Amino acid sequence: MTAAQFSPSAQFEIPVTQSFKRAAALVAAMLFLIVGAEAQPATDEHPGDGQARVIEGVSNTTVFGMGQSIRITGTVKEGAIAFGGDVIVEGSVDGDVAAIGGSVIQREGARIGGDVIVLGGFYHHGKNAPNRDPKSVTIMYAGYEDQLRHVMRDPFSVLHPQISAVFFGTRLLAALIWFVVSLALTAAMPNTVSRAVTRLQLTRLRVALIGLLGAFVLTVGVLGSLWLLPSIFGAAISVMGLLLAVVATVFGRVAIFAATGQWLQRLLLPRVQSESVVLLLGVIFWIVWSSMPFVWPLVQAGLLVVSLGLALTARYRIGWKKTRLADV
Repeated sequence: MTAAQFSPSAQFEIPVTQSFKRAAALVAAMLFLIVGAEAQPATDEHPGDGQARVIEGVSNTTVFGMGQSIRITGTVKEGAIAFGGDVIVEGSVDGDVAAIGGSVIQREGARIGGDVIVLGGFYHHGKNAPNRDPKSVTIMYAGYEDQLRHVMRDPFSVLHPQISAVFFGTRLLAALIWFVVSLALTAAMPNTVSRAVTRLQLTRLRVALIGLLGAFVLTVGVLGSLWLLPSIFGAAISVMGLLLAVVATVFGRVAIFAATGQWLQRLLLPRVQSESVVLLLGVIFWIVWSSMPFVWPLVQAGLLVVSLGLALTARYRIGWKKTRLADV
């Protein structure tokens, strides 16, 4: 069996050698690198909540709160929206009221003429029925209020998440899920994964270019269909595009994990011939890089583009002249 082939029935012994120590040291070094890069002093969860922007009198435009709460004591003719704060209505708002990373609070006697949209918070009103238009609707997703509030107030914090037990827990869970998915996919279609690994090893630039072109066409096609076609056709095309992206992500990432794991296995564990170890090394490598501050958006974008390229070229065998070398 070559380095680019997988056999789900093969079993190997894993000797404990000095190579294992080197692999463990590499993983530990990556984890310490993440800790050192992302550790930073904690900040207040709700800074500035007591300094809400007060809207008095009559406002003929939509009022915004960027990283702060809004307290409306007068009349707003349009709407009100707060990013990372609450919208407190004590007067009257003729239009819609929205809060992302906050809550909408309607006091007794206040009026909201439009819809209420809350992401990451709650819609609070008095004991009596709120003074609302009967045709208006309320859309609320309650959850992750602190996280959304923090992101809205400091958007760049997405690039350098805080070190916490949740941070490591989600990374470990992601590694476990991708490892199980990789094992299942390589066991279900080992030849297809093997050919994808070979294409990635021998023609990675071509695969990346095809994936980049495919991502551009897919994005433009979905947006264009939603804009130009009737809603039913646009929705159908959007669903198909989403399914293609999901399938490509799963299949392509497994192939990338396998190719990376083979490289790490040859570098660190030359005596180990276990498919499971190969996949585990690849998964850990990319989960670690996907957790790096400031770098992870580029890593995720690269994985998506290459995964789409592998999925779009999965049926081609003749045009990839060098792939036959892996079957020798």
